[in-house]
Amino acid sequence: MEVKTSLLDNMIGVGDMVLLEPLSEDSFIENLRNRFDHNEIYTYIGSVVISMNPYRSLPIFTPDKVEEYRNRNFYELSPHIYALADEAYRSLRDQDKDQCILITGESGAGKTEASKLVMSYVAAVCGKGQEVNKVKEQLLQSNPVLEAFGNAKTVRNDNSSRFGKYMDIEFDFKGDPLGGVISNYLLEKSRVVKQPRGERNFHVFYQLLSGASDDTLKKLKLDRDFSKYNYLSLDSAAVNGLDDAANFRTVRNAMQIVGFMEDEVQSVLELVAAVLKLGNIEFKPESRCNGSDESRIKDKNDLKEMCELLGIEQSVLERAFSYRTVEAKLEKVSTTLNVSQAYYARDALAKNLYSRLFSWLVTRINESIKAQTKARHKVMGVLDIYGFEIFEENSFEQFIINYCNEKLQQIFIELTLREEQEEYIREGIEWTNIEYFNNAVICDLIENHQNGILAMLDEECLRPGTVTDETFLDKLNTICAEHQHFESRLSKNSKFITDHSLPHNCFRIQHYAGKVLYRAEGFVDKNNDLLYRDLSQAMYKANHSLIKQLFPEGNPAKVNLKRPPTAGFQFKASVGTLMRNLQTKNPNYIRCIKPNDKKASHIFTDSLVCHQVRYLGLMENVRVRRAGYAFRQAYEPCLERYKMLCKQTWPHWRGPARKGVEVLMADLQVPTEEFSYGRSKIFIRNPRTLFSLEERRRQCLQDLATLIQKIYRGWKCRCHFLLLKKSQIVVSAWYRRYAQQKKYQKIKSATTVVQSYTRGWQARKLLRELKYQKRCKEAVTTIAAFWHGTQVRREYRKFFRANAGKKIYDFTIQRIIQKYLLGMKSTIPSMSPIDKSWPARPYRFLDGVHTELRRIFHHWRCKKYRSQFTEETKAVYEEKLEASEIFKDKKALYPSSVSQPFKGDYLEISKNPKYQKLNSAVDEKVLLADVVNKINRANGKGTARIFLLTKNSVVLADQKTGQVKASVPLPDLTSVSVSTQSDGFFALKLKEGSASAIKGDFLLSSEHLIEIITKLHRTGATAADSEQLNIDISDEFLVQFKQDKVCVKFIQGASKNGNSVSCKRKNNRLLEVSVPTST
Repeated sequence: MEVKTSLLDNMIGVGDMVLLEPLSEDSFIENLRNRFDHNEIYTYIGSVVISMNPYRSLPIFTPDKVEEYRNRNFYELSPHIYALADEAYRSLRDQDKDQCILITGESGAGKTEASKLVMSYVAAVCGKGQEVNKVKEQLLQSNPVLEAFGNAKTVRNDNSSRFGKYMDIEFDFKGDPLGGVISNYLLEKSRVVKQPRGERNFHVFYQLLSGASDDTLKKLKLDRDFSKYNYLSLDSAAVNGLDDAANFRTVRNAMQIVGFMEDEVQSVLELVAAVLKLGNIEFKPESRCNGSDESRIKDKNDLKEMCELLGIEQSVLERAFSYRTVEAKLEKVSTTLNVSQAYYARDALAKNLYSRLFSWLVTRINESIKAQTKARHKVMGVLDIYGFEIFEENSFEQFIINYCNEKLQQIFIELTLREEQEEYIREGIEWTNIEYFNNAVICDLIENHQNGILAMLDEECLRPGTVTDETFLDKLNTICAEHQHFESRLSKNSKFITDHSLPHNCFRIQHYAGKVLYRAEGFVDKNNDLLYRDLSQAMYKANHSLIKQLFPEGNPAKVNLKRPPTAGFQFKASVGTLMRNLQTKNPNYIRCIKPNDKKASHIFTDSLVCHQVRYLGLMENVRVRRAGYAFRQAYEPCLERYKMLCKQTWPHWRGPARKGVEVLMADLQVPTEEFSYGRSKIFIRNPRTLFSLEERRRQCLQDLATLIQKIYRGWKCRCHFLLLKKSQIVVSAWYRRYAQQKKYQKIKSATTVVQSYTRGWQARKLLRELKYQKRCKEAVTTIAAFWHGTQVRREYRKFFRANAGKKIYDFTIQRIIQKYLLGMKSTIPSMSPIDKSWPARPYRFLDGVHTELRRIFHHWRCKKYRSQFTEETKAVYEEKLEASEIFKDKKALYPSSVSQPFKGDYLEISKNPKYQKLNSAVDEKVLLADVVNKINRANGKGTARIFLLTKNSVVLADQKTGQVKASVPLPDLTSVSVSTQSDGFFALKLKEGSASAIKGDFLLSSEHLIEIITKLHRTGATAADSEQLNIDISDEFLVQFKQDKVCVKFIQGASKNGNSVSCKRKNNRLLEVSVPTST
């Protein structure tokens, strides 16, 4: 079931000022302060929303909040701007009533943000769809464009709207937006040429210079430096919290979404740039021959650039700044302009150019967002307009702004009273006239067609002759002196009243919000808003398409000699149109208040808020609402809220809601004069009665809460007890099961033990019987055996006595040998030929047999081991065996070569392409290929050579080129000499007289000495025509080098090369080889 809530629930202060008790200005402001301190920025006065500007972000505008207030009764939740927006939207959608939302307040109070919140809420709750979303996006994106061109930084607000805006949003019968129409009122165009201290010009100028690309600025002939433009104030050019560059990108994007073409955007930027250039045009005086003064432009560069932007001939615009042409019927009179008049013409052109550009923007946006269908539409209007303004110096702008607020206050009071009266009549409640201040007399003072201030101002502007602000003030003193709401120094003096606070050039009007002092200076000029015809015609001659649209009066073919309407007349007409428009719609009010002048959060200035409360007429509004009945509520929610106060209506009332409320009020004994019954609502006169009902309800809710807690606690305890009881039963059942299982296990175990003992006894009894039977059989067998033995021994005794000793000996020996041989089977050693272990002999007489068996077993296992060899493996082992026979215990290098396999072809000469030429030169199969060092007898140094061994010869070749250096047939080798030490030196000695011995013997060094000598020895032994190769192992031998014999001597000692062998020549007959001592 949905939980019902109310405005009265969890209320901080009073949510609706109509219920404030006691009602006074102090209590009113204290209630606002209390709610503001608790972040409650919205408060009601009936259906009017008071909005306090928090100057910070609050988490009360989220999508969840939108859903919370969607389709809810206005007073159902705490005060919020969404509640008013939802009420207005549902009235428009469901009841077909056109709505208008009037947002008022002074600058900085949050009017613009309030209008954005209303529009965003309506956009969020209305229908969806591609076309609908497009319309919503265009309506929302029109705001950034208008803010850029119509908002500025002021001392009171960093984003102050300097124009009034009224937007009519049009909906179809389903409540989906179709489009909109925007109306703008009184743009503050004087800000274009001059800004008060601490304020800025319109945002778009700063956004353009900060955010436009360098290329764009170059096209517009602009510079980013603000100080180069006279129309831009420098003291407030940068504003904290405003990113002008980012905002410029936002505005460009918004213009694209709204529907501006790229050439239109460029035209608008060109006009903005032209306004900046216009402000830089300066004049100097120049005297003519007739004695009159005229003006000339000082520097024509800015004028030239401006003319290039707008497509105007420079001479035409220059003349328009220097001369003024006055036409009267058939006459034309041209006069020169002095410097002050030229500056006036320049500023008037800048103001008109920017003002007309702004109006064109509004018209262009309206073309994009207007509804496309012709059928009747439902309309919701949102009015965001300036609030009442009272400054230290108030001029023409403040006068017409306050006039507009007087009209809005008048319609507000009228519509509020009318709404109250209509509700009373609709509910059948007697209506009593309410006394209130009617500001119609002030409106009449300003707008009366004959004696009104605006009418007299227009009359002065149109009157021939000398017209000044002083003549205007004199006229006011003549006609309005007796008016009760008008004061001036002259009217006071006529009544013999001295008021030094009222200067001579000022007048004062008693507005509904208080007295405002206006300075008459500038009223006539600002009302005239005169632009010289020469400038209009010069603008029309521009080649810029947009300029022609903005200055249609400059067309020479359509010259109109009638004076254009004054600014006051135009504003009065637009306000009248606005008032008539608002009269046709159901009004909804948002009153915006700013809590302080510092634009800071958490600061509440009582005097400032009190001032705003007065001029917004909020106390008057509360008194109007409370003049009759302070509170009203439909019967159903009233009965639902207070039914617990009566036993007859609690908890459910079975009957009409009105009857239930009557029973309830009778039971509560509320005095009959404190309330009245309408057709659908109950009306309560005094807030005290309502608060009394609320206090009773609160007390009753506490009692009900206590009762509910008591019942809940009882239910919870019963549930807990039942759960414990159920748990106890379960636990008992499980325990009994467990106990029975344990008891069963014990009985089963005891039974098993008894059964085992019984079976054991039976088995043992049976075993004893079987053993007894077996012993009996064995005894019989033994007795029979002994008996048979006795018989046999008696029979054969005579045969055994002769050979008994020898046979016993032979039998014993046979048994011993049999046992020995069977024992050898289990103790025989492994099959490894190198395993020398052998079991010990058990008896000495088996010594010969034991040795022979060992020899036979060793030969057998060697044969078994050899049978596993391949031919290659046999050859390797044969070479290893031959190496052992040659070098074992003779050469110190031998032990290290035992574990190294003989590879033979270390160079892979048949596969390596490097030795392809050498391989082709050797026809025979290469048995060994290795790199050796050939020792030079001259210095003992070695030269790398390739050593090849084939079946018939030894070949030495160059390592790098592979060229054969020497080829020695094996028969020419007589011997090989090596040392006993661990070096790799060996000498190949050749047969004397052979062809190979011409150059002498070869002294070589190799890392594979053992393998080379072994293979040489084997190859020489197998060759048919060669003798056995002798191996000479000695530490000193002779080597024949050509004709000389050299002794090669090997000594042990430290080598200079570390652990390597070194060879050094001692003399012509001695080569000494130093071999490191092996450790």
